[in-house]
Amino acid sequence: MKFSHAWIERNPWLLIALVTVVISIGGAVEIIPLFFQKSTTEPVAGLKPYSPLRLAGRDIYVREGCYNCHSQMVRPLRAETERYGHYSVAGEFVYDRPFQWGSKRTGPDLARVGARYSDEWHRTHLNNPRDVVPESNMPAYPWLAKTKLVPDDIMPKMRALQRLGQPYSDAEITAGPAQLQDKTEEDALVAYLQGLGTLIKTRN
Repeated sequence: MKFSHAWIERNPWLLIALVTVVISIGGAVEIIPLFFQKSTTEPVAGLKPYSPLRLAGRDIYVREGCYNCHSQMVRPLRAETERYGHYSVAGEFVYDRPFQWGSKRTGPDLARVGARYSDEWHRTHLNNPRDVVPESNMPAYPWLAKTKLVPDDIMPKMRALQRLGQPYSDAEITAGPAQLQDKTEEDALVAYLQGLGTLIKTRN
């Protein structure tokens, strides 16, 4: 039997198996070395795990589907760095589970939004985006300001992240609920947004 490219294409299961092998090898060659590069596995200077309030805010960000319209990844292209600031680097995201990278931008990228606006601006924007950006098509989130956080929910989250390698101490975990007392979901989300991308200076 003659072994040829045409013969492989006429045998779909063999073709599927060979394609799977090639993709697996190619993926491994590209991905595995990244686990051994310090620039992709070590945090940038000054990076710490999320505080309890910011961690709660990040969960709200994910729950409300903010990632469906906002990416958090500035690419190393002039048009992007001039608009958003310094391009994103892997060391900024070592404590993110899951990453909020992406390419979907119905709204602007938020990787460098931290400290760009005041807390009050964010609160007004979340309550009714058109009050600060008239052309915005972002939905309003007025219930966040009325919904209190549940302090006891944060300890299991922090414990889980500790088991995954994040450097939370037992004392920090125990103190977590107290930091969420009388805080709203809006407080948490604003705190999360205000910390995004602040360790690498943005360009104005």
